[in-house]
Amino acid sequence: MPNAPPPPTLVLQEPVRVSAGVLIRRGSVLACQRGPQSSHAGKWEFPGGKAEPGESAAQCLRRELEEELGIDATIGAEVWRSVHRYADRAPIGLTFFRVDAFRGEPVNRVFGDIRWVAVGELDRLDFLEADRELIARLPALLAATR
Repeated sequence: MPNAPPPPTLVLQEPVRVSAGVLIRRGSVLACQRGPQSSHAGKWEFPGGKAEPGESAAQCLRRELEEELGIDATIGAEVWRSVHRYADRAPIGLTFFRVDAFRGEPVNRVFGDIRWVAVGELDRLDFLEADRELIARLPALLAATR
């Protein structure tokens, strides 16, 4: 009797850790549009980025906000966490934080565009797929983290 081939090995990829901020000012949230040279060009997102080794999710966001927008942010409560996978990419583990306080005025250092958008109008922008579930729940989540 011939030997049967071994069963396929399932390889689980650890999600790439990403932190993003929901910056709030007078009832509006800062939305950032990806530039033409980036993956998912033209899509909107919340500012943030990939965590470095040994960096907490909050530390990552604070660093990313300084790099991308030139602000010194006080990272608030975690408002949402999810895992998303885009085709042909490793999964991303997203942690979103509320950011009500920051020093400096946001300056666009890396995006195609940035703008303050009323929470109820965020769904009018073409956001990244990974952010859409948060946007649908954002009004309730922000009310719960006041």
